[in-house]
Amino acid sequence: MSGLRVGLVGARGHVGGELIRLLAGHPRFELAYVTSREREGQPLAAHIAGYAGDLHYSSPAYEELPELGADAVVLALPNGKAGHIVQQFDDAAADVVLLDLSADFRFDPSWYYGLPELTRAQYVGQRRISNPGCYATAMQLAIAPMANALEGPVQCFGVSGWSGAGTTPCDRNNIELLHDNLMPYALAGHVHEREVARQLGHPIEFMPHVAAHFRGLTITANMHLAIPFDLEEVLARYHHRYAGEPLVRVQDAAPWVSRIAGAHHVDLGGFTLGGDGKRLVVVATEDNLLKGAATQALQNLNLAFGFDELAGIPLPADGEEVRA
Repeated sequence: MSGLRVGLVGARGHVGGELIRLLAGHPRFELAYVTSREREGQPLAAHIAGYAGDLHYSSPAYEELPELGADAVVLALPNGKAGHIVQQFDDAAADVVLLDLSADFRFDPSWYYGLPELTRAQYVGQRRISNPGCYATAMQLAIAPMANALEGPVQCFGVSGWSGAGTTPCDRNNIELLHDNLMPYALAGHVHEREVARQLGHPIEFMPHVAAHFRGLTITANMHLAIPFDLEEVLARYHHRYAGEPLVRVQDAAPWVSRIAGAHHVDLGGFTLGGDGKRLVVVATEDNLLKGAATQALQNLNLAFGFDELAGIPLPADGEEVRA
C-alpha cells in the first residue's frame, strides 16, 4: 500500500529528531519534508542518529507549505509560532491533518486535544490536533483515576531533564548552571498547570524544576480526597482505568526517572495514603521527548488515519525493555 506523506516543520529540536526516527520506521507513513532554516540543505543522516534515509532539510516559506503535498503536517515550533502556519493551510483550504506540538491550540475547543488514553473517545475525525504538554501528560495520567474523588487543589512537584528546555540556549539547558543543582522556574501559572486544570476540570498547583540529566521527567502528585480510601481501592482504580493501555504501566514501587529515559510509556507507582485515608501521593515518570511528545504525536497521527494507534511505536515483549 502506498505511504502517507508527513511534513515536519521546525525539526532541529530534540523532539523533531525523535519524531523523524519514529516516522522513518513506520509501516505506512513516509517523510515528505523536514524543515529547518539553520540546517537547510544538510542531510538528515548527518544529524539524526539511526536515520538511514537520504532526505535533506529544507526551508520553504510558510506560504508554500500547503502546496508541498503532505497528507499531514507536524508543527514542532516554539509556543506562539504555529498560528501563522495554520492560517496558511486554512486560507488554502488544504485537506491536511495538522498536529501542533506547542501549547498554541491546547485551549482551543475546535482542536482535538490528543492524550489518547484519556481523550480518544472524543476523536471524531478532527483534522486539527493539539499534542499535550510533557508534564501535562504525566500529571493527567497520575490524577485522572481519582478525579471524581478530589477535594481541593492537587499539588504536583515536577523535575525534568534539561532537554525539556529546547535547543535555544538559556539557563534551563545550561549544563554548567545545572551541575549539582535543581533549578525551579514558573512556580505559579505554568502553562501545563492551566492545561491540566482545564482538561480535568479541577485546580492544579504545579511546581516545575530542571535537573542536570538530559531526558526524562518525574511528577509527585499530592491529592486530597473527599472521602477516605484504602490502598486496595486506590490500586483497583488505577489498574481498572489503565487496563489494556500498553503505554501506561501501574506498579507498586515509586518509579525512577533514570529507568524511563528512552521508553515510550509512562510509569505510575509509589501509591501512598495518609493515615486518615484522605491524602494520596502518586509518582509518575515519563520520557519527555517520547510519550511526552513524539510518541504521543505518532499515536495521534495513527488515530487520525485509522491505523492501529501503536503502529510504528516499539513495544517490548514480555520481560523486555525497549528503548529509543
